[in-house]
Order: sequence, then structure tokens, then C-alpha cells
Amino acid sequence: MSKEYVVRLRKTDGHPNQERIVSSTHKRIICKGGRRGGKTVGVATRAVDRFLSGRRQLYAAPTTTQTDAFWFEIMRSLAEPIVAKVFKVNESERYVELPGTKQCIKAKTAWNAQTLRGDYADDLYLDEFQLMAEDTWGEIGAPMLMDNNGDAVFCYTPPSLASSGISKAKDPRHATKLFNLAKLDKSGMWETIHITSHDNPFISKEGLLNVTRDMSLDSYRREILAEDDEIERSWLVYSAFNEVVCKINSVNIQPNWPVYVGHDFGQANPAAIFVAQDPATGYFYIFNEYLPGAGKSTAQHVEAFKRIVCLPGGKENPLTYNVVKRIGGNATTEDEVRQGYTAHGWPIIAPNIVKPKNQIDRVIGLMERNKIFVLNHLTLLLSELSNCMWELDENNKPTDKIKNEPKYHLLACMRYLFSDFTPETETASNPFVIISV
Repeated sequence: MSKEYVVRLRKTDGHPNQERIVSSTHKRIICKGGRRGGKTVGVATRAVDRFLSGRRQLYAAPTTTQTDAFWFEIMRSLAEPIVAKVFKVNESERYVELPGTKQCIKAKTAWNAQTLRGDYADDLYLDEFQLMAEDTWGEIGAPMLMDNNGDAVFCYTPPSLASSGISKAKDPRHATKLFNLAKLDKSGMWETIHITSHDNPFISKEGLLNVTRDMSLDSYRREILAEDDEIERSWLVYSAFNEVVCKINSVNIQPNWPVYVGHDFGQANPAAIFVAQDPATGYFYIFNEYLPGAGKSTAQHVEAFKRIVCLPGGKENPLTYNVVKRIGGNATTEDEVRQGYTAHGWPIIAPNIVKPKNQIDRVIGLMERNKIFVLNHLTLLLSELSNCMWELDENNKPTDKIKNEPKYHLLACMRYLFSDFTPETETASNPFVIISV
């Protein structure tokens, strides 16, 4: 009589990109992912699933820390049949197999790729591929799949200057180049997957926020967002933002400080930023961001805005910051939207400057004088600042057009709002009248 045993695979239905790793039928898959994005768990889940179908699985990573994470998932998933001795386990050599067959999962630490020689697999997984030597795949990995026309999965995190020093690769961007080539594939052989740390619903959002607060924009871009295209600082639209000085931990906003709100409209991605100005210095402090996604009415947005501008404490009789003006939307085409917010008790006016390039010039002028400060927990805004680039011409020179401009909703709020300030004289001739309420 046969007996059934429970295999506990991770649920991936809340993590679509991880599910793509598990279920993809492409012969070659390359995944670039942010830290704790879930790529190793996805690979382990795929390995168990394919092992159970009779296939031989080989996982390799440069460090024992990475193989530890993979091996933990294998042991957790197969715990019941392992205890029942259906599968044989060798902990020292880190493999689990069905006795008498070639069906196996093996995890190897492959800092030196030569240690992979002499083995073969139906499925090969090369994790932290950016730290491996370039010939790990072409010279050693690919021949291991010839016997059974096997499949391969590559995972990597975009390398930073710190990681390149411990890499075995002569070219620290070799994984990036493979990813970019795979994106151009028209044969159906390759699938490319991009996972950010924010995509993983199973990690602490508060923990992720605490980690990213102290990261530079470049580190955040690579380690969290998994963005790895080579960029020059001159390509960034807001390269004038001095994060060393102007990315700050906190600010003590006084009740009498004027507060301004910048808005960007849209059913799918309405956005807002909240800015307080110190009257003594003229400095602006962006202290809150709003990017809730689709599915909320104008009335719900307004209620959220009013909660944001409430002063701390005073729940019985809430007091609000001194909101002087709300600015946003296209100056010529979105009057109807502004009227809708006004009807719900949140009046918004159009920006004085119409052309986006001129609006951006105002923001840059303020940034050049270190007048705009951003609190370091505003990771969405900081992310947009670190990624917003000019489109390049055929000579890789920046044009005056923003690359993928429609996706930068919080930056649109910023240029709408700050276009009403003249950088050279914003303290002396502030166009806004400060009133008490």
C-alpha cells in the first residue's frame, strides 16, 4: 500500500514575480532582484517542484550564507518525506536524493567555479551570479546541461562598488550584460524577471523602511530597486540634489510654518507631496508623500490629505498645519479635476509656469542652493529622484526630454509646486501670503 507525504511548498500567489521564477517554462531564466526580494526562495521552490517530477537539481552560489538560505528552504519543504526516509539526505555534502535514482537536489558553494566540474543537472541554478567569474556559465555550467537538454536559472543583484571588490569577475557587470542580451532575445529561449525588495509581500515593510533610510540613492537604486543600468550623473534630471546634505532624518515643523502641497492627478496614480517652509531660513522640508494607487475617490483622497496635515496630538479637537496653498495638475487641461477637489474642501490651483522644462529649472535652482530637504523615510520620492533621467540621443548625450516621464508622479508634484518659487529670491519675495487660521 502506498503512503502519501506532505511537501510544503511556499505560496507565491501574493508575489507574482516569484511565481514567474517557479513556473516559467523557458529554457533560460535570468532574474535581477533587490535584497530580500524573494529570488532565492523562488529558486528553492522551483527546485523542489522539479525534483519531485524526477529531475536532477544543482544549485550553486559563491558563499555559504546564500547556500544556507537555499538549503533551509529545501529541508523545510521536504521535511516530512525526509523524516520518513523516503528521501536520503547528506547534510555535510548538502544533497537530498531518491535512493537508487539520479533524482537529486544538490547545493554547492561555488566561489571557485571549478568545483562544479564533473557534475550534471536537468536544472542548474547560479545565484549571486554577478560575483562569479564570467566563464562559470559558458565554460562549466552550460556543458553540465547537455545530457538532458537541461534548463538554467541565473539570479543576481546589481553590483555596487563594494561588492565588485570581492567578485571573481573581471567585468563586474557581466551579469547585467547577460540580462540586457536576454531582453533582446526573440527566440523564446530566455525570460527576464525584475524583482525589487518592495515586491516581496512577506518581509516587514517597517524593517525595509528602516534599512533604506541610511542608504545612499545609488545603493538604494541598486540594492533595493535592482536597477543596474550604467548612468552618468549628468543624465539625472535632479543631479543637483545633494543627498549628503539634504536627505535628513527628521525636522521639527513648527505650527506657524507655512505648508504647501503639490499634486499630480490621475485615476491610477494620484500623488501628492507635503512641504513645510522655515520662515527664518527659507528652507523647504518635504515631510510626507502620498501615492496610494488606484481605487479611491476624490473624497477619500481629500480625507487622507486632511489627516496628513493634522498636527500631532489633539485628537479631540484636531489642529492642522498652516496650509497656505495647494498647487498641481496640468495648467491648461485639468481645471475640471481641480474643481472636483475644491468642491470637497481641498482647493487646488494651477501652477503659474506651464512648460515642464521651465518648472524643472525652478526645482533645480532651489536644489543647487540646498534649499530643498527630503526626509529619509520618503523612499518613493527618493526612488524617483535617483532614477529620473533625461532621454539620450544617439551619442549618449542628454536631451531636454525626460525618459519615461509619465511614471514619475511625485516628481511631477514637486515641479508643479516649486515652480511657484523663484530660487534667487524665494525668501525675500515669496509670492505666497502667510495667514493664520
